Amino acid sequence: MRNLKLLKSLRSSELQGPGSPQCLAVRADTGSLLVASHYSITEYDPRTGQASLTAEGFLPEDGSGMVVGLQDLAELESACLGTAGGDVVLFNFNTCQLECVGSVDSGLTSMTWSPDEELVVLTTGQETIIMMTKDFEPITEVGIHQDDFGEGKFITVGWGKKETQFHGSEGKQAAQRKTQVGVQPAAAWDDRTPRVTWRGDGQLFAVSAVCLQTGARKVRVWNREGVLQATSEPINGLEQALCWKPSGNLIAITQRHPNKHSVVFMEKNGLLHGDFTLPFSKDQAKVRSAKPDSRTVLEIYNEPHHLKSARAPSTVQLWVVGNYHWYLKQSLDFSRDSQKAPVCVCWDPERPLRLHVVTRSWISVTYDWGWTTGRSPGLDATDNANVAVIDGDKILVTNFRQCVVPPPMCSFELQLTSPVNQVTFLCQPQRTNQLAALTSDGQISVYSQGGFACLVAMTAITRMNEMTLLQEQPLALRHLLWLEDELFVCVSSGLLPTSSTLLMLHPAHGADDTLTFYYNFCVDRPEPSVEDWRDSSGCAINFPVPCVQTALGSISGEEYLFGLTDRSHLYAGDTELASNISSFAVCNDFLLITTHSHTCRCLQLSVLSVKGLQAALASDGGQNDETLRRVERGSRIVTVVPQDTRVILQMPRGNLETVHHRSLVLAQLRKWLDSLRFRDSFECMRKLRINLNLMYDHNPKVFLENMETFITQLNSISHINLFLTELKEEDTTGTMYPRPECSPAQAQPVSGQKKVDVVCDALRSAMESMDPNKFFLSILTTHVKKSVPELEVALQKVHELRVNPPDAPGSVSAEEALKYLLFLVNVNDLYEHSLGTYDFDLVLMVAEKSQKDPKEYLPFLNMLKNLEPNYQRYTIDKHLKRYRKALHHLSKCGEEHFREALLLVKEQKLYSEALRLYPTDGAHYKALSCAYAEHLMEQQQAEQAGLLLWRCGEPAAALQAFASSSSWRNAICAAQQIPLPPDQLALLARDLAGNQKLTEQRRFSEAALLLDQYAKDCEEAILALVTGSVWEEALRLIYMHNRQDITETNLKPALLEAFSTQTAFLEAQVATFTRHRTRLAVVREQKEKARLDMLDDDGPDCPDAELYSEASSVMSGSKYSHSNSRISSRSSKNRRKAERKKLSLKEGSPMEDRALMYALGEILTTVDKMREEVHSALKALVLFQFDKQAEKLQLAYDDALQTMEAAVPEVWPEGLQNSQAPLTGPNSTANSIMASFQQQQRPAASQGQHNV
Repeated sequence: MRNLKLLKSLRSSELQGPGSPQCLAVRADTGSLLVASHYSITEYDPRTGQASLTAEGFLPEDGSGMVVGLQDLAELESACLGTAGGDVVLFNFNTCQLECVGSVDSGLTSMTWSPDEELVVLTTGQETIIMMTKDFEPITEVGIHQDDFGEGKFITVGWGKKETQFHGSEGKQAAQRKTQVGVQPAAAWDDRTPRVTWRGDGQLFAVSAVCLQTGARKVRVWNREGVLQATSEPINGLEQALCWKPSGNLIAITQRHPNKHSVVFMEKNGLLHGDFTLPFSKDQAKVRSAKPDSRTVLEIYNEPHHLKSARAPSTVQLWVVGNYHWYLKQSLDFSRDSQKAPVCVCWDPERPLRLHVVTRSWISVTYDWGWTTGRSPGLDATDNANVAVIDGDKILVTNFRQCVVPPPMCSFELQLTSPVNQVTFLCQPQRTNQLAALTSDGQISVYSQGGFACLVAMTAITRMNEMTLLQEQPLALRHLLWLEDELFVCVSSGLLPTSSTLLMLHPAHGADDTLTFYYNFCVDRPEPSVEDWRDSSGCAINFPVPCVQTALGSISGEEYLFGLTDRSHLYAGDTELASNISSFAVCNDFLLITTHSHTCRCLQLSVLSVKGLQAALASDGGQNDETLRRVERGSRIVTVVPQDTRVILQMPRGNLETVHHRSLVLAQLRKWLDSLRFRDSFECMRKLRINLNLMYDHNPKVFLENMETFITQLNSISHINLFLTELKEEDTTGTMYPRPECSPAQAQPVSGQKKVDVVCDALRSAMESMDPNKFFLSILTTHVKKSVPELEVALQKVHELRVNPPDAPGSVSAEEALKYLLFLVNVNDLYEHSLGTYDFDLVLMVAEKSQKDPKEYLPFLNMLKNLEPNYQRYTIDKHLKRYRKALHHLSKCGEEHFREALLLVKEQKLYSEALRLYPTDGAHYKALSCAYAEHLMEQQQAEQAGLLLWRCGEPAAALQAFASSSSWRNAICAAQQIPLPPDQLALLARDLAGNQKLTEQRRFSEAALLLDQYAKDCEEAILALVTGSVWEEALRLIYMHNRQDITETNLKPALLEAFSTQTAFLEAQVATFTRHRTRLAVVREQKEKARLDMLDDDGPDCPDAELYSEASSVMSGSKYSHSNSRISSRSSKNRRKAERKKLSLKEGSPMEDRALMYALGEILTTVDKMREEVHSALKALVLFQFDKQAEKLQLAYDDALQTMEAAVPEVWPEGLQNSQAPLTGPNSTANSIMASFQQQQRPAASQGQHNV
């Protein structure tokens, strides 16, 4: 739906040469024009207006010569020219020398080079084709007229022959009847010379020549080797114009019909494939040439037919195809004077959409075209988002606010008297639907929209008499802009080729149908009346390169002019934003763009800066990035409906798609929600599948305060229910639809409550206060949707509705309510919840509406009705697996059901609940306690089982439980309560002390107490204390029982053995500590060296230098690697275990330094824990005069402490203390060091400070 817009035109009459122009070519390297006449080649630069006579003397001096082909050869830096006399001449631009590279005696009728300039095809006067290389080496010479169809001849297998078909009433004779196909000869004005055109890839070329037998034109297709491929079928009225579509397999040819003139398309196999009609009748004009642009534009040059249209102007038409429809986008009407009519027309080979025209009077005009979309510029809701498409003398207008009509159809058409060249809309608020059109004959027609059905022409402005000079050439006006009702602004060519003049036009006084100059000025003048565009600092802003599309927008409150170049660069002023933009549009506060990476971006300009725009356009977007949307390859923006969410995109093949960009949708929804337009928001969100939670999440406080407004606006039970069913705890403004950066986050109005519960309660309260009967179904939904569904309450309300049906109009019946409830909840769940209400009427009501078979539930319900109420409820609760309620009801059923209750308690392990239901002094309580104790014994909780048995009067069983749990004090008490005889009590005490876990748990003092006081065995008690190194308590019992002999036999040998063990252990710990300390220094030195080496290589700002810090786990040159991908981290225990696995003391391991620090901390902890044990041993050694041993032990322990204390600052330097490393220092102990060291794994560990 784009139109061709004239960007600029360079017109010059300075080009002069002998004779009349015949051929035109464009130099690819300089852009200058090569014009060949009867006498010479003239080179002309349209940008500078300078002409130079580059060659002459190769044609007859009398002017009878003719040039049949001219081609610029960039690789050879030459121009190749073919003459009708048969000469092929090369002119070198550097040496200005002429060279005749070949000659054909019969003369040449055409010369055409391949697109890659590797081959040249010559047609001769003998109707032959000569194919040569770029070095003019002959490849082949064949005749143009061939009797054979070519290599692509169709193969017929006999199916569909006329002889085999049914002919109906005509009979079999119709099969033998042969039809004669007559072909009319070519038109009288046809020059009857061959025409040659190459396909874009240079693999095929087509030749149109007049057949010798029929006199009509026929097209033949040849390949690159000069082999005939196909021949066209006989077609009436083919003309000389011939061109091959650059991208595709279609050949365009003009054809005269009895009642029309058209352009037909032919495939490479010679068959016709589509056509379109030219906008003039038969014999009104003759088509001289048809030339395609490198992309999509087809240029057709028409001359008036001298017999019937002698006064008609020559025209150059530009056609564009879209959605299989050909649009006439521009019609250039030249003067009726034959000397001012075009004689040479060609497209620029390097610059797309640049057209060069040279007239017979040596006037050169260069047109630069660009694509534009004629859209209405309004920004309010009154603008209908109109898009005007030019199609010859019609304007196809589509109102996208009301409907989306795919092209080539439209909402309505405007029929004008002449072809339209430009369309513009009025740039005034509230009136942007008015349209003005500039036609090829210089008229401006103005239309205003009356309703939706049609546009009514208000006035037609005739040719401007004051602009006669400008109208001598077509498209004298460009960039037409309708500023006000009676003011147009446009641009025309200036006096100089590179200058332009700005015209302001308004109706002349006394003549409503004529426009006059209001003011004009030359852009090149030193004092223009139009001011330069300046930024906030007053500096003039210019686009670095010319832009084909511009739009005005505001970035963070400052106005900017956006521009898009033909090279897909987007600028904001003089700042480049992106370089892959295919189209853009500014609508309200948003910049919408499509990119060559097949995305559509929508950016809010008010919250972004220029740098922010650059960063946003350079990023790929995140998962929930609402500014980005994937679109089909090649999509372009047609228009954006103002104050709406619709963006109209056109695909490359021409069809339209309407998308609702997420950014536009969310911005519009936020505006509606802020203005409490809940219905519009709901309809938009439902249609576009936006999560309805956004209505609450956008501003929870406002939503809850306006709950009645929300209900009133929706006014639909189904809509309210839809909103309720989509409620989730998720905050969509933080996940799916993030808030804009400029908007503050909205706090939840009720803390500690779930969002779904808050909304359901608020909605239910509002609906019950407004009309509970009308909103009954929605009220049920609020009960069901809560985080803990209140199905019993909902069922009870349905039951009440059934008992007392309301008489109010619009109320629902109980059956409808129950049917709706069954829609929300699974029927089995609802049946069970209804059963849990113990209301059989409600149960039957639910069961009847379900798909259950009455044989399934009626016997069960009848059985329940015959039971005692408490036992009935017990049976229901047990069936529903509500065992606690079942136990509660069963406890009320009497003595006869206690055994059943006890069985239920054991099966479901409801011991605590059961004990609360029975009195403590009853037999039932004792039975439950015993059962509970058995359960605790099975769970290895013997002490708790013993306490439970003891309190219910079972001391013997409690004694066994206490004994198995090493709870010896409770066991002794229970034994004395029984009471046990003294011998059994002594046996029990000996059992608890020796055979049980007291000695195994190194509880030697408690074992000695049992043996001494209850077993009355002092010797065993003393030996237990000696075994546990409890020297002082052992001495007390020795002297209390007067057993000094044990001192010599057991105590002193055990003391000396303990001295030896402790001394050897301390020496081993010190040796290990010293070895680990030395190795740690070596490891740290290696890592520091590696870090310094990296700094030397990469500089002081190397980001990897931190990897080699003193606490790093990276080891330079390590040959070990570690992976913890298989380590589970489900619990803290597993995480600690995984951390320990990482710490390996093996030399060269990745975390050897951490492992060494951990091992040193363990040694410190172990030595620190020996303090009390060493102290007790030292006192005992001194007491028994083992002074040397005591001194040796004292020195060994003192040396160990001093060695470790001295190493603390070295092992844990101050730098590690500030980075969560183990806390060290002169006053630290082993416990404090280890607590600090383990804080990294367990942050909650306490850090105690103790002095050694």
